Amino acid sequence: MSKNKQKSNNEGFGHGPAVMRGGQKAKDFKGTMKKLLKYMSDYKVSIIVVFIFAMASAIFMIIGPKILGKVTTKLFEGIMTKITGTGSGIDFVYIGNILLMLAGIYLISSIFSYIQGWVMSGVSMDISYRFRDQISKKINKLPLKYFDNTNQGEVLSRVTNDVDTISQTLNQSLTQLITSITTVVGVLFMMFSISWQMTLVALAIIPISMILIAFVVKYSQKYFKQQQDYLGNVNGHIEEMYGGHVVMKAFNGEEESIKDFDKFNQKLYGAAWKSQFLSGMMMPIMNFVGNIGYVGISVLGGWLAAKRMIEVGDIQAFIQYVRSFTQPIAQLANISNIFQQTAAAAERVFEFLEEEEESLDTLNPVKPETIEGNVEFKNVHFGYDSDKIIINNFSANIKAGQKIAIVGPTGAGKTTMVKLLMRFYDINSGEILIDNNNIKDFTRKDLRSYFGMVLQDTWLYNASIKDNIRYGNLNATDEEVYEASKAAHVDGFVHALPDGYDMVLNEEASNISQGQKQLITIARAILANPKILILDEATSSVDTRTEVQIQKAMINLMKNRTSFIIAHRLSTIRDADLILVMNHGDIVEQGNHKELLERDGFYADLYKSQFEAPVEG
Repeated sequence: MSKNKQKSNNEGFGHGPAVMRGGQKAKDFKGTMKKLLKYMSDYKVSIIVVFIFAMASAIFMIIGPKILGKVTTKLFEGIMTKITGTGSGIDFVYIGNILLMLAGIYLISSIFSYIQGWVMSGVSMDISYRFRDQISKKINKLPLKYFDNTNQGEVLSRVTNDVDTISQTLNQSLTQLITSITTVVGVLFMMFSISWQMTLVALAIIPISMILIAFVVKYSQKYFKQQQDYLGNVNGHIEEMYGGHVVMKAFNGEEESIKDFDKFNQKLYGAAWKSQFLSGMMMPIMNFVGNIGYVGISVLGGWLAAKRMIEVGDIQAFIQYVRSFTQPIAQLANISNIFQQTAAAAERVFEFLEEEEESLDTLNPVKPETIEGNVEFKNVHFGYDSDKIIINNFSANIKAGQKIAIVGPTGAGKTTMVKLLMRFYDINSGEILIDNNNIKDFTRKDLRSYFGMVLQDTWLYNASIKDNIRYGNLNATDEEVYEASKAAHVDGFVHALPDGYDMVLNEEASNISQGQKQLITIARAILANPKILILDEATSSVDTRTEVQIQKAMINLMKNRTSFIIAHRLSTIRDADLILVMNHGDIVEQGNHKELLERDGFYADLYKSQFEAPVEG
């Protein structure tokens, strides 16, 4: 089975906000955020605690510069009195007490910050766990038609990328939002409390900063998007070449592959260089604007101090506040973009969790002690779309132990019959009966336990060969696994492999041959010991000699079992008790091999096309 943390570390005018990268936006931002808040309501006490501690941490950090300014003022006054000879000099006791108090304030702020981070991490991880758990359970409740119409990578992206996006936002951006708002309001209040004149100068510089930020972001945004697109092209090309490297080498495609890679890589280089250059311009631009602002504040502050309208320490505190003021503003701008991406991710997760599930099992299911294997189709109508019926009024009575072949050209709908039998899809009308019990009267779990399947596309997972065979019956002993392996002719090759039955298959099971994979899946079906067998081109991927061995094993396997065989090679189903001939999704003929040949219809044409040599002109 196959298996961006972005920080804004801006400070003062010297650093701009992290560049806001484009992302998918939610169709219904408000509605999705309401759902997310409702989903988080179980954690409201923890979240309130986080908000309180985040605000308290920010407040204690805000009052620090004001207190530190008193130290500066006291030092300045002490030096001046010493110079003029009007006092005793610097009051180190006072300064020491202030510094101790300041250390205590910063310590308390850090403790509050640690507590809110610890609580919020627990909440975000728990929410992520719940999302993944619900998605995992939802996958098992979705009808097969959902997976037929949905890209596999799309489902995996919701489990991984989308849930991670939500988790990171809750863990970082949510508390950062509260801290930033508290800091902006608190710092603005402290700046006005020191000097409204200097505050107006500082505020006048902010629009200039925002205009420059917007200008840079506007031009860098498209290059960041191009960078992601071209990165996807590079990764896609590498993945293609890695996955098909045997074919690529067989057709001497190395040179062409390198040319394509160089083309994609050159585009990525150009977009990445431009985006990084433009985003890198923000720091020197903001440094320049910030320095102009500091000059203006220092000149004005010096003039006010000379007029004794403010103290010297207040100038130092004010400059610190200016640094603290611009950072949260930049963070708020970035957070707004992150919340848009989070809403899009949450919307996709909620859409998945709200997908229509399989119809509920009956409340009073039948559970017979034994299953004989009689199967009856009664006036069955079915279409993947209700307005396009592809199986019309099909009826057939199959006795226990009979062999039923389903034949027809590619795309005729042969696998559809199997999907109906196992209730992967429900029929539109009619009945399918097993031992005179409607399959809708069984639970899906019980119904599917009566079937064993060997598919054309083998499915093996990253575990030992023994574990892959035991998947057919998880309670089977090692001896039973070995017996099933011998019946399926797995035992004949497994001892030649490293570690034998304990050899671990890789994720694609590419460390064994296609034929060996098929034999393992057949051993799995034998171990399951089902009453009804479904064989979907079970021997299509093996050589002729191995096919003969499998056919012998299949004869023993199919004894006293109802068997449905989907086949392209008609030679393998001549002795079938009933052959269902399908074309364009409908059953056009049914009967045994001899009867169908005598009718000289569609089946006869199929048969002749496989076994009669073409006449040379």
